[in-house]
Amino acid sequence: MRNKWMIAAVLFIAVTGTVVIASAQVRPDAPVREVGEQTPMESAARDAAIVGWEAAIQAQEHDQPIAFPHNVHVSYGLNCQYCHFSAERSPSAGIPPVATCVGCHAPGRIAGQSEYAQSQIALVNEYANNGETIPWVRIHKVAEHVKFPHHRHVNAGVQCVDCHGDVPNLGVWEQPNPEWGNGKMGWCISCHVEQEVNRDCTACHY
Repeated sequence: MRNKWMIAAVLFIAVTGTVVIASAQVRPDAPVREVGEQTPMESAARDAAIVGWEAAIQAQEHDQPIAFPHNVHVSYGLNCQYCHFSAERSPSAGIPPVATCVGCHAPGRIAGQSEYAQSQIALVNEYANNGETIPWVRIHKVAEHVKFPHHRHVNAGVQCVDCHGDVPNLGVWEQPNPEWGNGKMGWCISCHVEQEVNRDCTACHY
């Protein structure tokens, strides 16, 4: 009797596994997308972002060593934490090393880019070849007596855009937009009140 139950159990597992595997197979008629492949709509959005970025940058001076357009990178599907790698586990969001940039912008991978984009990518590779970090100009910074632990906010479900603004539609940042508070105390407290979280002084001042 015991052997019959064991055989029945084995057959059940085998049949269930077959069904799961079969259901996981890609249908022959289902479109398969290559890594990095974009739909026409995604490509159009990316192309529009690139055109807007270049027009805006060439029309004004900027203080950054390289014209880094957040909107263009977002249009390629990059997640914020691909570059700001420590945001979910550290007080600091982190700045990517130049090696991360070169991973996508190696000299042999700039074909098809506009002349202006190639000039900026060439600067990335120049820093990398010289073993230098890119001297980014910091935009967002709270006062020295304030602590803003990124990991606590990220793990609480706060989105990057909640504090940093409409990143997917922003080009090269020069100054933080006052619409998003710039780390002012009243703006932060209003969020804590709305979310019903700790408003004790020591939550941010320690």
